[in-house]
Formats: sequence, C-alpha cells, structure tokens
Amino acid sequence: MTISILSVGRLYGKRSICHAIVAFGLSALCVTDVFAQKITTEFDESVDFRKFKTFAVRDGRLNSRSPALNSELTKKRIQAEIERALTARGLTPSTERSDLNVFYTFGAQRRVETETYPAGWRGLGTRVARVPYAEGTLVIDLRDPTTKSLVWRGIATEEESDPAKLSDKLDDMVKKSIARYPPRK
Repeated sequence: MTISILSVGRLYGKRSICHAIVAFGLSALCVTDVFAQKITTEFDESVDFRKFKTFAVRDGRLNSRSPALNSELTKKRIQAEIERALTARGLTPSTERSDLNVFYTFGAQRRVETETYPAGWRGLGTRVARVPYAEGTLVIDLRDPTTKSLVWRGIATEEESDPAKLSDKLDDMVKKSIARYPPRK
C-alpha cells in the first residue's frame, strides 16, 4: 500500500505537508552540515614567506584510540602527503638543514550531535535525533628553525560516522590545508 503526498494532504491538510517537507529539508541540511570538512589557517604576518625554499618533516604524532588511525602506516601516509603537497607549492624537501621544519599532530575523538526538528500530529512537537560521528583533527605546523617560532599553522577537521573512514580522508585534509600556503596577506 503506497500513500501519495496528495492523499496525506487530504487526510491531514496542506499545512502538515508543508511542515513535513520543511522538517525533512532542514534535517537533510543539518546532517550534511555535520559531516563537512573545515580548514582553518593562521600565520605570522611579519614573516616573509618568500624566503622559505626548503622543508623537512621533523616529527609527527598520532592521538587516536582507533587502531586504524593510530598506526605507523597512517603516520607514513600523512608524512608522504605533506611532502607531496609542499613540493607542489614550490618547496624542496631536505634531509639536512632546512628553511622550514614541519610538525604534525593527528587525533580522533567520538562525538554525538543532537538534532531537533518538528514532528508529531499536525507538525506539533519535536523529535530529537542523535547522530554519532568521529571528529578527526590534523594540525600541521611550519616552524622557522632559525627563530624556533611557529610561522604557519593549518588545521583540518573532518567529521565522519566511522573513525576508520577518516583514514581515507587524510590525503584530502593535507591537500586542502597546504593549498593555503603561502598565506596571502
């Protein structure tokens, strides 16, 4: 037995159809907003980034309870992607003395987002939905070794329903962060 929107409209009135459509649309927007990647960067405005020609990845830390994310393979993957992205931005990798030292930290944490939307008889009342997700944050720091100060930081945050799927998005997180280097003043 199928029920069309018109038959629902005859049974409950046009107003409840509008409430249902609006509720569905809002909940769809909220769910897609929950799983969006966010990239932020910050930098020292007094630094001339044109002077940096070489880089070296010095240290990386993983801070996750998920075995899929807290492995040596994940660490190697992040490092390789950082090297690829910085090389694409015009910097040269160095094994010895470098103009920039790269440090990164990646961690994941489970979170629960609650969504409320209209529900019930004639659109009255509210319905609460709990949306579990894993939040992964990758922080990439570029430091000037001569002054030992932080000159640029990229932060990528990805929300995913499965922590193991965050591993698939690491490359994208690195690329989108490094795409904002060098900063535009």
